[in-house]
Amino acid sequence: MTIRVSGTEGYGETADERVEQYESLAFADVHRDMLHLFPTQPSRVIDIGAGTGRDAAGFAEFGHRVTAVEPTPELLAHARRLHREPSITWIEDSLPELDRVHALGERYDVVMLTAVWMHLDRAQRERAMARVAPLLRSSGLMALSLRHGPVPRGRRMFEVTSTETRALAERHGLVTIHDTERPALLGGPSVWWSRLAFRAPDGIRS
Repeated sequence: MTIRVSGTEGYGETADERVEQYESLAFADVHRDMLHLFPTQPSRVIDIGAGTGRDAAGFAEFGHRVTAVEPTPELLAHARRLHREPSITWIEDSLPELDRVHALGERYDVVMLTAVWMHLDRAQRERAMARVAPLLRSSGLMALSLRHGPVPRGRRMFEVTSTETRALAERHGLVTIHDTERPALLGGPSVWWSRLAFRAPDGIRS
């Protein structure tokens, strides 16, 4: 029996379906609320919870160097197969600790947390923010999305509010610069997303 990282339940078992679902959505459509915040010059990006690699490939296409982090082996295998861009480095690692990521000693201009935060319970979210915030360079951007609505069968999700997330990020020195909600592209009318972005202050990290 495969032992799953907490929060990834239901993803390895349905990896083939997730590929079809995630890869059907364009990077620009998923992140249209925050495209204007992403750097236009070649930058270092870390995509935590990279799934099938759609977003990592989207950033690579714009000339960025991407570290793509995924805890589910089945999804990581699909991502490596689908997206072979040399500017993407694939890592199997997981929140909240991100031990392998921290062992690299790197800092990033953009930290992506797309559709992952609501898989963590409150204690895990507290720990994860303490581990993720220091990955940002000075003036770096953290982009985070939260799913709301019925939990799909076999998944582990929690209802996490924008208010809680903003307060947690701000306790770790980040400044909220974007907070919107919109209907989901997939999942039906009962599902919607919060889109949040935070900035690390100048001179805080190098």
